[in-house]
Amino acid sequence: MLSQTSLLGTTVAVGLPLATSAAEPMPSQPLPMTRPKLKVVVTGGHPGDPEYGCGGTIARYTGLGHEVLLLYLNRGEWPENPLLEDAKSVRIAEARKACEILKARPAYAGQLNGAAIVDPAHYEQFHRLLEAERPSVVFTHWPIDNHADHRAISLLVYEAWLRMDKKFALYYYEVSNGEDTVQFTPTHYVDITGTEQQKRLACYAHASQSPDKFYALQERVTRMRGIESGHKEAEGYIRHVQSPDFELPMAS
Repeated sequence: MLSQTSLLGTTVAVGLPLATSAAEPMPSQPLPMTRPKLKVVVTGGHPGDPEYGCGGTIARYTGLGHEVLLLYLNRGEWPENPLLEDAKSVRIAEARKACEILKARPAYAGQLNGAAIVDPAHYEQFHRLLEAERPSVVFTHWPIDNHADHRAISLLVYEAWLRMDKKFALYYYEVSNGEDTVQFTPTHYVDITGTEQQKRLACYAHASQSPDKFYALQERVTRMRGIESGHKEAEGYIRHVQSPDFELPMAS
């Protein structure tokens, strides 16, 4: 059953302009939203994963008034103590701070760090959890990953996507490329030059997780993706070939 932290409340309404893999200049003045508000769900194995992999993109969505939920598989404690009250969890406090910086909201799927379970019962549980959110798009870990929790959340999302008749757009992201994510070749990019500082602050909110070490690697990745896509810094994504058409935040 879901723990108390796995119950999804209403997310904070916050959001951006939209585009595909091609770079397009934005007008100098922001335009009012002409599209419906989107429900964006970014899943991660642990608190910090969505921030490191998609933090710049999340900030761009929330900067335009779209609704973003960061759904973590577990609370990220090591060793995980299921009896620890949420109010006493350092990792939950850090995730809350990171989400405040990104203007998103955290939620938890109730599993334990380092002990992820992918079986029929957990497929059904996660399906019901995601279905209740009615997402427009879901971002999740690329499944070829050296961390079992990353692979688990990717599989849970994929099964939920199939059970929901592929109604929401599905994108995969990378985190700690070469260390965790491997064999990742983006099909789409999001320019995060203007939101990199916000992403950095959100990642550094996870102070217990050695951000000086891990953010340096992620920064090298975003600079590499920027070179590939013609920006100073960018985040790369792989769009599932059967995913519904969906525009990502366009170049700034």
